[in-house]
Amino acid sequence: MSARLLVTQPGPQTTVQDLGRVGAQAYGVPVCGALDMVALRLANALVGNEPGAAALECRLIGPAFTVEGGPVRLALAGAEATIQVTCEVARGDETRSYPAWRAIDVPEGAGVRIGTLRGSGAAVLAVAGGFDVPVVLNSRATDLKGGFGGLGGRALTAGDRLPVGTGAPEGPCLELPRPPSLAFDGMLRVVPGPQDDAFTQDGLATFLGSTYRVSREADRMGIRLEGAPLAFHTSADITSDGIATGAIQVPGSGLPIVLLADHQTVGGYAKIATVISADLPRAGRLTPGAELRFRAVSVTEAEEARRALEREIAALVASLTPVRAAAEIDLAALYATNLISGVVTACDPE
Repeated sequence: MSARLLVTQPGPQTTVQDLGRVGAQAYGVPVCGALDMVALRLANALVGNEPGAAALECRLIGPAFTVEGGPVRLALAGAEATIQVTCEVARGDETRSYPAWRAIDVPEGAGVRIGTLRGSGAAVLAVAGGFDVPVVLNSRATDLKGGFGGLGGRALTAGDRLPVGTGAPEGPCLELPRPPSLAFDGMLRVVPGPQDDAFTQDGLATFLGSTYRVSREADRMGIRLEGAPLAFHTSADITSDGIATGAIQVPGSGLPIVLLADHQTVGGYAKIATVISADLPRAGRLTPGAELRFRAVSVTEAEEARRALEREIAALVASLTPVRAAAEIDLAALYATNLISGVVTACDPE
């Protein structure tokens, strides 16, 4: 029997996700998948998995679980958080704390607790071998609305047992020396359309010139924004058509809704713009109360931004290094440092 995680505290909404159920929207099936695909890919790289291996997406607060059936190697990426590992030793329980952005080997019987996420509303916990849940339509991603994929098509609950894929991790644990910045500059880039002509010139100017706030109505399906309403030529209604991830729908209230991973496949409200794919991870990290603005870019600029993001991810993966022991000296850094500011001699120059 392979290792598994016994969930003791699930967190607000922890789900199994991968890179999504691509190619099924024509049948009314959402893509789903991780809100932050950069975090998913980096977490999987840290534990030696393929980029799209099934992992856990944590929202706001991470889960707690006990490792059963064998040791596991895990890593958290996408947010800062304290990872506590409690093991039974001869003198009683011993708890050690670890940061995100590094792999950890956790023995059988140990308890793991992931605290409050900092810097992002979503993070990804990967385990070596991935989570061995059923593949549905070529993906293990959880579809919360459809009730399939992941573990029973739902968020984790206490008492769940998550099976881990086979294959013991090889080599030392890895860490990311310089994690990507989680700082949000308040700007999301968008490509206008496809129904930007449904809005007045004043409405378009308001959209690109206003600051919006993420409301409490924000989940994996989308983010409803608060702020200045947008003016239509006639009405918000259109003949229902297909929706891409990142599309910004505007219902009759005039307030934009940014559609995320679990969005519906078709909709009947005008879409003023679409968040470019390179900025979707940033949108997925937003939490209620966050403020943002939109900046229009061309399709050519959007494509170059995605290529730049892919280069950044490749560079981050290439920079992974073995975790140094706490007392180990970084000789390369030591030798590169000028430790002598000057030389003084007591010898008589004569």
